[in-house]
Amino acid sequence: MFTFAHNNFNVLDLDKSLRFYAEALDLRPTRRFDGPGFKIVYLGDTRTPHELELTWLADRKEPYDLGEKEFHLALRAEDFEAAHKKHAQMGCICYENEAMGIYFIEDPDDYWIEILPANM
Repeated sequence: MFTFAHNNFNVLDLDKSLRFYAEALDLRPTRRFDGPGFKIVYLGDTRTPHELELTWLADRKEPYDLGEKEFHLALRAEDFEAAHKKHAQMGCICYENEAMGIYFIEDPDDYWIEILPANM
């Protein structure tokens, strides 16, 4: 038997990513590891045990290859319309699928995050 623990995104600018996830999704650090040449910060939503792990590597200077951006993280928004308005104001909406009633935002490293209504 297995349970989900976390997902990982590697980031180029950890502070910029932490600010983005706090502002856009209200995700906050739950724990942190600083090692030789790396930093790992886990973010949580305070309601579920699932975490997003942000990994920063000191020697990484070029953007990560995200392929065709088909993999993504998904979060439900209690107030979908308010979330959409906030993300539009932030300028981080990168794709909308009005037929499905969802949209995606893009973080500073170009990872896509799907935003779902609470009932999906």
